[in-house]
Amino acid sequence: MLPWGGLSCCLSAAALYLLGRSSGRDAEILKSVTRVNQLKELAQLLDAECVFPLVVAISGRVGAESPINCEFSGLRGVIVEETAEQHFLKHNDAGSWIQDSALMLSMSKEVPWFLDDGTARAYVLGARAATGFVLPVASEVFEESGRSLVRGTLDYLQGLKMLGVKRIERVLPTGTSLTVVGEAAKDDIGTVRIQRPHKGPFYVSPKTIDQLIINLGKWARWYKYASVGLTAFGAYLIAKHAIQYIMERRRRWELQRRVLAAAAAKRSGNDDEGSIDKADSGSDGTKKDRLMPDLCVICLEQEYNAVFVQCGHMCCCTTCSSQLTNCPLCRRRIEQIVKTFRH
Repeated sequence: MLPWGGLSCCLSAAALYLLGRSSGRDAEILKSVTRVNQLKELAQLLDAECVFPLVVAISGRVGAESPINCEFSGLRGVIVEETAEQHFLKHNDAGSWIQDSALMLSMSKEVPWFLDDGTARAYVLGARAATGFVLPVASEVFEESGRSLVRGTLDYLQGLKMLGVKRIERVLPTGTSLTVVGEAAKDDIGTVRIQRPHKGPFYVSPKTIDQLIINLGKWARWYKYASVGLTAFGAYLIAKHAIQYIMERRRRWELQRRVLAAAAAKRSGNDDEGSIDKADSGSDGTKKDRLMPDLCVICLEQEYNAVFVQCGHMCCCTTCSSQLTNCPLCRRRIEQIVKTFRH
């Protein structure tokens, strides 16, 4: 049987090692990107730069020409996501009520938005697919169920009790400070935009570029430490399984050798007794039993006097049987050991 625990640990360690390498590689890439201190310099850099794509890191505050007015939080944002969940109690087969929920509505809105640092603007495209982008929760409202008596009775007959609707509003408000790492481009009318590069990092985060580098380096180290620990633990489990397998094989070989030796000795005794006169067969049979008793196949010292349940084999003494979990003859699991007595 394969050591699945050790193999799982080793595979998990390999995955963590790859994650650590990826995080470390991203940290090195972020160190090498062009940092733009003022957005007005970005347009000049695009005009003068002859090597494309140009991956830059910029910072500024979120703005939009026509921001979205949020219904519940009252904020003005550029990206708004609204979800509505119906919460209810459901009657299960055990006769009790358990709480559950179902998504009723999921809506997303976005308007063209930019980063502004007071010197110029740079529009950001595809921010929701960027690494590190998280929409903060601006409003969370629970509206209790106001259903009529008839509707509530029908729901109860179907095994439901409506509790209410939970509405969550996530917003990227205007004025939020963000750092964006991506490919800088300039269209025909001179509008500067930041977008996902074909190859390279794309980050949209409230953290600064230095904080992103430190955070990625920290996670890279933690992933590598965890991979080393899981590798050592997996190797220990595999080695333990291998040692147990080798010891079990050696025990089986030794047991088989003892059984074969005992059987050979018994056959030799039967051949010797067969040459004795028939008139003395009764006394000779008693002598044979005395000279070659039915020995335990484990210790070869005591007579076997234990029966294994369920297989029914009797080949060991009670002392050796107490150390076994499987029958040495058929390898079936021993559920019970019954001591026998001879007259």
